[in-house]
Amino acid sequence: MDKDLERNLARNEATFRDVNEALKRGQWPGEDEPIAFRCECSRLGCTRLIELTAAEYEQVRAHSRRFLVAPDHDIPEAETVVESHETYLVVEKLDEGGRVADATDPRS
Repeated sequence: MDKDLERNLARNEATFRDVNEALKRGQWPGEDEPIAFRCECSRLGCTRLIELTAAEYEQVRAHSRRFLVAPDHDIPEAETVVESHETYLVVEKLDEGGRVADATDPRS
């Protein structure tokens, strides 16, 4: 995959990750209550919401190269599915996209 495309895809996903980080800083329901997070895929116009608990989201965010995406929103050429759940996938950015994900992680 072209490095410029990888970079752009990772930046799109990083933007949605920032949105979810802002959601996390807001008012939380109980620890076991589901929260609607934005899909962090790189598809322009994606507005898919994915429900998971705060703890589940924290497991995704424990790795700067990992993103929460809806099923079938992964891009095999740019990322690897590392977890598959009924309502969402966890993908890990590769190569240049991984470096962009590391560099833009708001928790680093």
